Amino acid sequence: MILRTFLLLCLSLFCHTLAAQSCQTESVVIDSISFEGNEVSKSRMLLFELNLAPGDTLPTAELEEKLEENRRRLFNLRLFHEVGYTYTCREGLVTVAYTMQERWYLYPIPIFDLADRNFNAWLERRDWGRVDYGINLIRRNFRGRNEEVRIRLQQGFNKRLEFIYRVPYISRAHKLGMDFGIADYRSRAIDYRTLDNRQRFFVQESGVPIQRTLLTTGLTYRQSVQRQEGLRLTYVQEQVADTVLALNPVYYSEGKPDRQYLRLELAKVVNLRNSFVYPLTGSYFEAIAAQTFFLNGNGTPVTTLRAKYVDYRHLSGKYYYFVGGEAQARISKRYAYADNVALGFRSLVRGYELQVVGGQHFGLFKQGLTRELFQHEGVHLKFIKSPKFNKVPLALYANLFTDAGYVVDEVFEKGNPLANRFLAGMGAGLHLVTFYDFVFRAEYTINREKAGGFYLSGRFPF
Repeated sequence: MILRTFLLLCLSLFCHTLAAQSCQTESVVIDSISFEGNEVSKSRMLLFELNLAPGDTLPTAELEEKLEENRRRLFNLRLFHEVGYTYTCREGLVTVAYTMQERWYLYPIPIFDLADRNFNAWLERRDWGRVDYGINLIRRNFRGRNEEVRIRLQQGFNKRLEFIYRVPYISRAHKLGMDFGIADYRSRAIDYRTLDNRQRFFVQESGVPIQRTLLTTGLTYRQSVQRQEGLRLTYVQEQVADTVLALNPVYYSEGKPDRQYLRLELAKVVNLRNSFVYPLTGSYFEAIAAQTFFLNGNGTPVTTLRAKYVDYRHLSGKYYYFVGGEAQARISKRYAYADNVALGFRSLVRGYELQVVGGQHFGLFKQGLTRELFQHEGVHLKFIKSPKFNKVPLALYANLFTDAGYVVDEVFEKGNPLANRFLAGMGAGLHLVTFYDFVFRAEYTINREKAGGFYLSGRFPF
C-alpha cells in the first residue's frame, strides 16, 4: 500500500501533465472525482472541500487552473504532506484523481514553554523558574472528518488544564461547524502594571495571584476552507489576590478582586493565500466585532472592533513582496488595566519585542521583501520507514522588512513613553520552513529609538 501511494504521488506531482489527454472540445464535463492515499480521511469529507463536483461543466481552457485551485484547497486543510492530481479526458468527459500523502494525526507533544510573552522577553531575565512543562495531546482528523480534539495538561510556572473539541460539519450541507472548549488557568505571577513600557510582575510564593476559568462555544459557517464566518460565545470567571488590587487599584475597573463576563464575537475570514503556513502569494482578510458584558458589576460593557488585511505578491523569479495593515478600536465608558492590551503580544512592531505598548486603539503596518534561497520538496530519511515521517521538506527565505505602528492610550499612558507615539522598526532575517508547518525566524531589527537587537520567533510575521 505504501509503495502504491508513493508511486501515485510521484505520478501526480511530477508527471500529471504528461498523463492528461488533451481535451478537444471547447467545454468539458467532470465525470468523476476520486481520491488515492486517504487511508484515514473520508472521501466524502474531501469532496465537500472542493468547489468542483461530478456533473459540473466548465470551459476547457479553465480546467487545469480549476484542478490546481482545488489541489491547493486540499493541501491547505493541513492534513497532508503532499497533494497532487491526474486527469484523463475522453469525448468531453473528464476523470479526475487526487492523490495525497497523509500526515500523522496523533500528536503527544511535550510542553516546554517559556512563561513570558516571547523568547526574547524571557532571555532578558534568563529565569529557568519561569518555565512551563507538561503534555499537549492533539488528535487531528478525528474519525477521518477533519475533526480535532485537544487536551492540554500543563504544570510549572503557569498551570493550565484545557479541553477543545472542534467539528467542521454538523449540517447535511456541510457548511456549518461548531466547537466547544473549557479551560482552567492559574499562574504564580501577574503583571499588575506597566511602567516605561515594561511589565511589572507580582510573584506570590504560596497560592496563585490570578486564576481564570473559561467556557467557550462557537458556530462556524464554512463556504470553504478559505472563506468562513463565525459566531462565538465565551464565559470567563477571573479572580486576583487582594495584593494585586493594593498594587494597582484599577486592575479591574470597579476595584473588586473578581469578575465574570460574557463575550459575544462575530468574525469573518477570507484566506486566499497560496499557503496557510508561509504564504507568498494571495491575500488575507479578517474582521472581528465583539461585545463584552460584565455579570457581577465589576466592569462596564466593552465594544471591540478589529480588522486585518495583507496582500502577497510574486514580483519576479524568486522575489516576493507582502504589505498589510491591522487596526483595533476598543470602546467603553471605563477601562480596566487588565484589558489594556495593544502592541507587544499577538501584534507587535518588530524591534520592540522587549516592550509592551498598552492602549485602547492601535494601527499597525507591515511590509517585506522575500527572496527564496533554497527549497527542497523533501529530504528522505532512509532509516525511518513510515512515509508520514521520513520525508522532511525544507525551504529557506531571506527577508527585508519595515514595520510601523501607533497606539492610542488615553488612560494608562503616564510613565509609558511609547504610547501615543509613532513606532517604527526595520531589519533583515532568515526564515526556515520545514516539517509539520514549523516556521523558524531569526531576525536583526533596529527601531526608531535606534535600539538594535537579534530576535527569534516561531511563527510567520504577518
